[in-house]
Amino acid sequence: MAWYYDNDDESATREIAKRREAGEPLVPVECKVKRGLPAATFWGKAWCENLESYSDYENRLPRGRAYLRRGAVYDLEISEGHIFAYVAGSELYEVEISIVTLAKKRWEGLKTEVAGELGNLVDLLSGKLGPGVMAAMTDRDRGLFPSPRQIALNCSCPDWADCCKHVAAVIYAVGVKLDAEPELLFKLRKVDHTELVGAAAGAEVDLKSGDPSASVLAADELGELFGIELAEPESAFG
Repeated sequence: MAWYYDNDDESATREIAKRREAGEPLVPVECKVKRGLPAATFWGKAWCENLESYSDYENRLPRGRAYLRRGAVYDLEISEGHIFAYVAGSELYEVEISIVTLAKKRWEGLKTEVAGELGNLVDLLSGKLGPGVMAAMTDRDRGLFPSPRQIALNCSCPDWADCCKHVAAVIYAVGVKLDAEPELLFKLRKVDHTELVGAAAGAEVDLKSGDPSASVLAADELGELFGIELAEPESAFG
C-alpha cells in the first residue's frame, strides 16, 4: 500500500526504504476513522479528548490528524512513562513523549472511587463503564489521564514548537493504539488495571459479571472478543 506524505518527502521515503532493507519493520499506524477524532473506542477517544481539552494543545493538535491518517506514524511503542515513534515528514523524524507515571495516592483514590462499580476485566477494557466510572477515569484532577504539565514532548524536527505536527500525529496515534490495546494506557501510567476490578472489599479479580446470576464467560467468547485463541481446560477424566 502506498502512503502519501509532504511534497518534499523524498528524504523520508529513501530513509524508510533503507531501514527496511536493513531489517527494521517500520510498521505504520493505520487509522480507520476518516473524520473527526481518529479513535473509535471509549479509551482511544478519551485519550484524544483529554488532550484536546487543554489550551496548550488546541491549536497544534489538529495538524497531526492529517499526518496520522496518511500513514506517516511508524513503529509506535508505549512503555511505562514513555512513548516513541517515527514520523515521516520532510525527513524521518523521531518523536519521544515522556509522561509522569500515576502517583500512588491518586491511583489508590481512583480505586476507592470505582470500588464495586466494575464487574469484570472485559467490561473495563472494552469501555463498558457506568457514568460514575467514566467520570472518575476522565476527571482532570483525580482520573487516569495526564495533564500537559505531566507531559514532556520532543521531536527531532527543526520546528521550535513543543507540540509540532509530528508530535501531534503521535499523540493521536496513541488513541488509535488504545482502540486495540486499552491496557497500554495503564502500562503507560504504570498501574495495574486488574486492581480496579478487585478494588471492592478485597474481591478476587475474575471475569465473572457483576450480576450474581450471570455465568463466567466461556473461553471461546473471550477469544472472539480479544482476537486470541484460548485452549479449553483438560478433562479431569483424561
